[in-house]
Amino acid sequence: MKTDMSLWFGVAAVLLCGLAGQARAETIAVITDLNGSYGSTRYHARVDAAVAAIVELQPDVVLSAGDMVAGQRQPLLSREQVRAMWTSFHQHVTDPLAAAGIPLAVTPGNHDGSAYPGFAAEREIFVDEWSTRRPAVEFVAADAYPLNYAVAVGKVLIIGLDVTTVSPLPTAQREFLEAVLAEHGERFDIRIVFCHLPLWPFAQGRETEILRDSRFAQQLVAHDVAMLVSGHHHVFYPGIDDNGVLHVSAGVLGGNIRRFSGSDIKSEFSFVLIEIDNGVVSVSARAAPEFERQIDSGHLPRQIAGPDGKLQRYDLGAVAGSAR
Repeated sequence: MKTDMSLWFGVAAVLLCGLAGQARAETIAVITDLNGSYGSTRYHARVDAAVAAIVELQPDVVLSAGDMVAGQRQPLLSREQVRAMWTSFHQHVTDPLAAAGIPLAVTPGNHDGSAYPGFAAEREIFVDEWSTRRPAVEFVAADAYPLNYAVAVGKVLIIGLDVTTVSPLPTAQREFLEAVLAEHGERFDIRIVFCHLPLWPFAQGRETEILRDSRFAQQLVAHDVAMLVSGHHHVFYPGIDDNGVLHVSAGVLGGNIRRFSGSDIKSEFSFVLIEIDNGVVSVSARAAPEFERQIDSGHLPRQIAGPDGKLQRYDLGAVAGSAR
């Protein structure tokens, strides 16, 4: 694979020509890992600042890649404690976005909707909390919302997947993804999948907390999925794999920031902004505390090594969608 960044700029230019008929731009914000310490109902001030910045930006939709509240530990929290955390989350995040008319589409994380045995009550509450809070967007597949579903935002297909365990996707989930992409994928210019756990080891200390699922990765390629957006690793990194799929690890808003895998470089508290204009996808991250400064991609590691090769850093502003 060529690693010369001029290759990526060339691909972007080709795709710009191929999708020149797209009428309008779509903007997507991504937040993730907002939770504090175990059982906490408090959120750091930067969560409020991030939400305020997002409201000012007025994206078409906000994606949350999980870990919105702080569960999944022992001793288990009571149902009342879990509900109290969700009440606080809605006050800090859900309600301000709703008041601004910005849809919020969510996917579970290990700390708010874990599929591991022993956390069934927390997962049940996650489903209940979001079943009555459907984002005001067009649903393409809604039967399994809020765990596995698909929505349309303009000419962008967004698929939320329930990925909270370090294991390959179950057959039923893989079949769901295949069915949605096969039936609906071709009518969209851009296809995005978002979930909590990534396919690549972005952060130190979480190298083993990834999906070792080559079949899932192959599905993304086969259906020309432009990007896989994930959380959990607490670093912002946009990297492209050998097959041209962009993997975006979203930065953290709560908890702690981490160093990149194989590097001494530490990430920053941030949220992601995805902008799609005439078929060209630009990915940036806005950094705390005011979320006005854009993180300079030149300060990120050039590559991220993983079990299946390396991700090449994709400089911001030249990220291409899929037009094949």
